[in-house]
Amino acid sequence: MRKFLWAACLAVLPFAAAAQVTTDWPTKPLTLIVPFGPGSSPDTMARAIAEEASTKLGQPIVVQNKPGASGNLGTAQIAKAKPDGYTFGVSITGPLVNNTVLYSDLPYDPKKDIDPLTLGVHQHNILVVPANSPIKSFDDLLKAMKSQDKPYNFPSTGAGTVSHLAVELLLERTGGKAVHVPYASSPAAVTSLIAGDTDFAALPPIAVMPMIKDGRLRALAAVSKDRLSFLPDTPTIEELGVPGIEGSGWIGFVAPAGIPADVQQKLSSALAGAINAPAVKERLATLFMEPAANSPQEFRQYMDEELNRWEPLIKRLNLTVN
Repeated sequence: MRKFLWAACLAVLPFAAAAQVTTDWPTKPLTLIVPFGPGSSPDTMARAIAEEASTKLGQPIVVQNKPGASGNLGTAQIAKAKPDGYTFGVSITGPLVNNTVLYSDLPYDPKKDIDPLTLGVHQHNILVVPANSPIKSFDDLLKAMKSQDKPYNFPSTGAGTVSHLAVELLLERTGGKAVHVPYASSPAAVTSLIAGDTDFAALPPIAVMPMIKDGRLRALAAVSKDRLSFLPDTPTIEELGVPGIEGSGWIGFVAPAGIPADVQQKLSSALAGAINAPAVKERLATLFMEPAANSPQEFRQYMDEELNRWEPLIKRLNLTVN
């Protein structure tokens, strides 16, 4: 009987030790992988939030930039990391949603290999035209795209990006026609508008707000469910009569699948608390980023909604990368 009890105790010890490890977590510095280069929007956001979150967790958070393959490289490294909570990362719409449809050989599956922690920020696109455009309102734009008195075109930051898909969805819902002109970056797309090479666009706020403020671009509508805090007088596309169009270059925090539930909750709570900290919110506001902290379950649901929004459109447009 004594031998049986002793064996039972030995069998339980590893599980007790594991439970102790997660209860005490974290006991060493954490690594935060950013799948984009230093100075990028995900990098700037990640560093601002990580600094605050580290104080809540009582351990440093070391940022590692792993750019490449449109964010897929760094996101794959997050997915393949040891699931102990000590390595996590940020990623965006592309690697977590759209690229699962655009790429045929993605080296990870966001649904199987990644656990969501919290959405970080929204960067809802703004529908804009050059200030000297004859288009003065959203209705003017719709009429112009339907009349086809002249061919209209719009720039984006690349095929399959939110700045491309949001306009394609608008065209689909309204029966408008316009030609897509992809560019390598937001600044290049904005330059095409200012130069008159393109007619209108739905681009990230960080790219267009300075030109809206100085009068070089005119904002027609926010591509969001709610009005933007930094552009409160500009209506949303839904308010203007076209529901269901939301285009956000969001950024969120994720971890490798299989991290202990209590670690996931502790890390998620620390990040959400950091996102909502007054100093961090002030910093994000300077970047025209809107805080969007939520639970892991809510973040997973939002990614599913995004996939349902964009997958049919990507397939209809026959967009592929490889």
